[in-house]
Amino acid sequence: MIKIRFHKPDGTLDKEVEANPGQRLLDIAWAAKQPLEGACEGVMACSTCHVIVDKADFEKLPRASDEEEDLLDLAAHATRTSRLACQIILTEDMETLAVRIPAGSKNWLYG
Repeated sequence: MIKIRFHKPDGTLDKEVEANPGQRLLDIAWAAKQPLEGACEGVMACSTCHVIVDKADFEKLPRASDEEEDLLDLAAHATRTSRLACQIILTEDMETLAVRIPAGSKNWLYG
């Protein structure tokens, strides 16, 4: 099991859940009632499900595709460690994954 830590925009821990390798972060966030809009419902990447990944965990992720990078260019509040939750698939070599939900109008709970 992999520990997923969802942090609020101010950095405080909101929720910690466990997930299995092979799961998609967006699906885990929905199940944990985290405020990711994910308007595409997982059918195609969009900038509405972007999260800011903890720097240490960011290094564990595979490189973002060019398409994901282009979409992140459109995302509000994106940082160097931003990724789309719909593109993050948990792998067996991960023990933890900490992400911060960016503030903004697309995040209904924190917007």
